[in-house]
This record gives sequence, C-alpha cells and structure tokens, in this order.
Amino acid sequence: MWVEDWAPRAACKAAQPDQLFVRGAEQNKAKQLCAGCPVRTECLAEALDNQIEWGVWGGMTERERRALLRRRPAASWRTVLETAREGGRPQPAPAGV
Repeated sequence: MWVEDWAPRAACKAAQPDQLFVRGAEQNKAKQLCAGCPVRTECLAEALDNQIEWGVWGGMTERERRALLRRRPAASWRTVLETAREGGRPQPAPAGV
C-alpha cells in the first residue's frame, strides 16, 4: 500500500538535515538511516519524480538517482516503484480515483 503522507513515518524524521545532505563517504552513513525505513520507496519516488538534486533520498545518492533518471527520463517513478514493490503486478486504482 502506498503511503501518501510519508514524511511523518520516515526513519530520518528526527535526524538533522545536515546528516542527509552530505558528500563523499558520509553519504554511506546517510544511506544507513534509510535501510530500515518503512517509507523508503515513497521517499525515493518523491525525489525522482521531482528531480531533487541534493541529498540522500530513499537510500540513494544524487549520483545514483541521476543514473536512474538518465535511463528512464519520462517515467512516473511512483508508478514504477509501486508496481515493483507489489511484485510487478499492476494494481487496480482505489475507488473514487
């Protein structure tokens, strides 16, 4: 199930922003915050769909996200990631959508 209001559930919600917007080897520490996050997929989709250039989002660095965006520049990352999380099966739209 996709979480629309994902930020309050993020593992990093209590972290200082400086911990997530780092360079070099410090990015690996930031990515560890994401490892067990219950809304990691939603966070990553947000960063990819909005082409956020800085920081670690959804366990990926800006360089890693740029590589994905180059491969599929017109993708709806929410759709891609939601479908992948559900095992590749398209899900019916919720009632009223």
